[in-house]
Amino acid sequence: MILEMARIQIDPARKSEFLAAVAQAAPLFQAAAGCRSMRIAPVVEHAAQFMLLVEWETLADHMEGFRNSAAFQQWRALAGPFFVAPPVVEHAETGPSFF
Repeated sequence: MILEMARIQIDPARKSEFLAAVAQAAPLFQAAAGCRSMRIAPVVEHAAQFMLLVEWETLADHMEGFRNSAAFQQWRALAGPFFVAPPVVEHAETGPSFF
């Protein structure tokens, strides 16, 4: 399992609009092959930052499947206007849970 971690910076005055756009985009992720979950988490220390956390079966499901799809273009059309900088995206392999 792969965890996509995208740090997104927005104008904090548009937080409500951004969250509404993310909610509208959620079905795009839900329908994507290999997508197991998707959530958005506000960064406590920085009001203008959010972490988009998406679990994928494989890295290819994200990078080759979703990123090359019309759904990705729709996601960017919905959420992209709120970005004040390009998102920083990293991937991690999910490890064992210790408790």
